[in-house]
Amino acid sequence: MTILVTGATGFVGAAVARALLARGQAVRALARPGSDRRNLAGLDLEVAEGDLLDPPSLVRAARGCTGLFHVAADYRLWVRDPAAMFRANVDGSLAVLRAAAEAGAARLVYTSSVAVLGIPKGGGAGNEDTPVTYGDMIGVYKQSKFRAEEAVRAAVAAEGLPVVIVNPSTPIGPRDIKPTPTGRMIVEAASGRMPAYVDTGLNIAHVDDVAAGHLLAFDRGRVGERYVLGGQDMGLKDILAEVALAVGRPPPKVKLPRGPLFPLAWAAEAVARLSGGDGEPFVTVDGLRMAAKRMYFSSAKAERDLGYTHRLGAEAIRDAVAWFRDNGYLSGQ
Repeated sequence: MTILVTGATGFVGAAVARALLARGQAVRALARPGSDRRNLAGLDLEVAEGDLLDPPSLVRAARGCTGLFHVAADYRLWVRDPAAMFRANVDGSLAVLRAAAEAGAARLVYTSSVAVLGIPKGGGAGNEDTPVTYGDMIGVYKQSKFRAEEAVRAAVAAEGLPVVIVNPSTPIGPRDIKPTPTGRMIVEAASGRMPAYVDTGLNIAHVDDVAAGHLLAFDRGRVGERYVLGGQDMGLKDILAEVALAVGRPPPKVKLPRGPLFPLAWAAEAVARLSGGDGEPFVTVDGLRMAAKRMYFSSAKAERDLGYTHRLGAEAIRDAVAWFRDNGYLSGQ
């Protein structure tokens, strides 16, 4: 039996592929031609070249597979072409799920995000049932993932696709090669380039716990249900303090108001547009807008129904910093 994993060259997908291999599962990884495959180095798996926007390649990749983990996504907080993100995250997701189902895969796990979930108006932790609308989605990434999960759930109801949905919170840890927006923050902080912070918060999860949660969803999840795969709620001040502790730097003590940072974000985005490249500014308008809320979430449902567990955020931060240091991402370390 072979399981197809999309996004296995990336951060969370690589962790899912490794978790599958660790339990003796045959794995086929979908990889775009010319993609960075460092996360696949040394792994005993099959590579199928293809692209989420190339449906025939997905049919070939899914042939003979008994299950699918669709982890791949375009995860950026700023993009030059928003329509391209929607095509990848919405159209691409439906295409690969349908290809796997038509190939006979009996179980499909779709990786969504807590970005599509609501946050209680009065504060506290959101969950799978916290009310939310498309109008609450800040930025193209959240909007595209909201529409993607909406489309997946509709396909489950209308077409009978055997999909279980997982909603990771903010994964950090080893092999964040790109790195992700959160990984970039850790690199900047560990390198001494974040002397201040804004008053916000995140749910920090170790990437290996998130990967284990994917496998639990495959084994025990109910079709059509979604499960938050999270970790520990932490204020940004505390996250940066843990990063500083891991590298022996003093933690940032200056709290910045968000308002004065918006002109900096507008300028950074203007420079990125004029540069002609696809690089994402470190400070973005949507990122500042999102920072207005503490993005805290509860994994109680996954813990109760799947047996999901997670470690403390400090351990995830230490592992992330250690990997970035060992792989040359940190200046002055």
